[in-house]
Amino acid sequence: MREPILKAVANPPKLLWGAYLPVLLNLGIQFPAMFSAIGMFAVNPLIFIFSIVLTHVAIVLWGGKEPHISNMIQAYGQTFRITNNLYKTKGNKFEP
Repeated sequence: MREPILKAVANPPKLLWGAYLPVLLNLGIQFPAMFSAIGMFAVNPLIFIFSIVLTHVAIVLWGGKEPHISNMIQAYGQTFRITNNLYKTKGNKFEP
């Protein structure tokens, strides 16, 4: 096997030392919430900065323990789909 393939599998992508997808979710949720709270309620942004940093540190620690967490989140999103059953049965059944 080629070395770049092994590096891609062994070293999943990181953003600011944390797993890529959780970091993007953290920043994608907290930054708009921070700017909305500042604009609507004149909240001190320091509260949100501490929250963003603490959450990021938790993600970095979690990513150190489980480096492939981004792939696990993506796989869960692809497999956890509610299907429409063609025949009346209990539970979700995959029918052709």
